[in-house]
Formats: sequence, structure tokens, C-alpha cells
Amino acid sequence: MAVDLHLHSTFSDGSDSPEGVVEQAARLGLSGIALTDHDTLEGIPRAAAAAAAADIRFIPGIELSVEWRNQSMHMLVYFLEPEPGPLQNRLDELRRGRAGRNERIVGLLRECGLDVTLDEVLVEAGEGVVGRPHFAGVMMRKGYVDSVAEAFDRYLATGRPAYSPRRKLTAAEAISLARASQAVPVIAHPHTLGLRAEEYGTDFAELVELGLGGIESYYGEYTPDLRSNIAGLCDQLGIVATGGSDYHGSYKPHLSIGIGKGDLRVPDESFDALVAAR
Repeated sequence: MAVDLHLHSTFSDGSDSPEGVVEQAARLGLSGIALTDHDTLEGIPRAAAAAAAADIRFIPGIELSVEWRNQSMHMLVYFLEPEPGPLQNRLDELRRGRAGRNERIVGLLRECGLDVTLDEVLVEAGEGVVGRPHFAGVMMRKGYVDSVAEAFDRYLATGRPAYSPRRKLTAAEAISLARASQAVPVIAHPHTLGLRAEEYGTDFAELVELGLGGIESYYGEYTPDLRSNIAGLCDQLGIVATGGSDYHGSYKPHLSIGIGKGDLRVPDESFDALVAAR
């Protein structure tokens, strides 16, 4: 059987409810999943309850954007519960600073001639934490762009006219706080860091020494060869080879739960290895 350890719901920038995500996983016959919404644990109780009812093993998680070598790295943190703790408390502090960033993005978009309001973005986000995909959703509905990808390419990505940075943890801080919270930190989709695959071993070794628990090896947008190479590297480093589809529903329509673009399979062993790493 297979698992999917990288899933998003309406509590961040996915289009499906936590229950909807679990229902799809059950229909596909997955044996285990993790909900990893961006910067929030709000969807965890509902997803956990739905997974228990569907008899699917469940790991609570979160996806963070952290600073590493003057660039943004995404980090999945597994077994982080929605309760007070070292990492959870720090994230609450950072979350309160997001409101100012959202207002800045609205202002920048309006300077570009796009009539986007914060109220519209809040409606798009619904119950979730506001993120740039929600701005993109509003821009699509109003006809300014044809896709989320176009919204990022033209306006919202780093260096584009409506980009606004936000305060982030460093990778070292995130790893330390995750371990202090009895959680397991994992590098998400390292191919987005602009490194060559052969550089991963030396570049990530320092993070392993700090407590990094794994690297996302089986990913929806990797080639089969890259999946095998990263899994082998994890074995060499003594850390977990995790994986998932990075499902966002309609915000990333080319990626499906469990299978990514169609050929993804994350083995059961990844789930079991994460449990052991905890």
C-alpha cells in the first residue's frame, strides 16, 4: 500500500476541507496520510477525526517557509500537535505579523492597476490562513490572470511587483524548535532550492547534525531517477525518505492525492520510518 505525507486543506491554501482530503485518500486506498497546511495546525483535529473514522493512519503536520543561506526553504514538521509548545508558540507570534504583509500586497497590487481588496482575499481564504494563492484566486476570478502560476509569475513571486517578504524562522531555529516540541523536521521538495542533486549530501549534512529528520524524496513533480537518488542519499545520511503529492486541490490541479502527476507512489515504509524517527 501507499501513503501521502504532504497534503493541504482549506485551512491554508488547499481547496478541499480536511474531511474532503481524507475522503479522497480513503477512496484511493491509501494506508496513511499527513495534513501539512502552511503555517497552521487548525485543520488537524478535523482531519484526525476523519482519518480515525476511515481507519487511515494519520500524522499531524505543518509546512513552514524558513530562511536558509539567504533563500527560502520549505520545511515539513511532522507530529506537531495543535497545542502549546516551543514551536507552536513561536508560530503564533509570527502569524500575528502576517496581517501587515497582506495589507502591503493589496497595496502593491493596486499600484499595478489591479482592483483587489483585502476583504475579497479574506473571503477567498475562508477559514484558512491567508496566503499568496488566495490573492491569485481573486485575481483569476476578476480576470487579471488565467492561472495561479501566471499570478505568481507576473506579480506575487519573489522579485515580482507585488511581492512582500515576511518574517521567517531560520532553518536552524525551526529544527531546534521542532525537536523541542517532539516533532520531526523534514526538508520539503529540495529541487526548488536551485541546487544540483549531487550537492544535496554536502549541503544538507549540516542540517542533519542540527537534528534534521528527513528529506522529501518521493514527490509529485520529481522524475523517478531523482526520487531514487534522494532516497539513497537519505539512507546514507541516516534520515527518513518521506514523500507526498503536495496536493492543493484546484490551486494545483495538475497534482492528485497519492499519485502526484500520475506515477507517484510513497511507500508505507516512509510512514513507519517517520514514526521511528520521532
